[in-house]
Amino acid sequence: MPTYETLPRFTTDFQHLTPAQRRRFHRVVREAFVPDLRTRCFRPSLRIKRVRCAPGVYELTWAPDGRATWSYGRAVVAGLPHIVWHRIGTHSILDRPLTEDHLAGQPHRLAA
Repeated sequence: MPTYETLPRFTTDFQHLTPAQRRRFHRVVREAFVPDLRTRCFRPSLRIKRVRCAPGVYELTWAPDGRATWSYGRAVVAGLPHIVWHRIGTHSILDRPLTEDHLAGQPHRLAA
């Protein structure tokens, strides 16, 4: 099972989402992102692409105007991908896709 961590800005952004937006994000991660992460072949509907102004950072589309930025982190469990979540919100987060603080959060396992 892939692992993940959330940076403080992601946590703050996430708290500003509505309960419905949070549920949708979790569903997309659980039903699409995690299965695709295992194969590293992402389905087109996730619209995974690199963020031009932030090397090594990718965006994920989880709703028509729902975006999250993330990067691959150092493996916590050998052989499993580790995801670092940077930002979440509307398309406007792409103006500042990285956080000023790159402090590591607590690693977790992504749900299948």
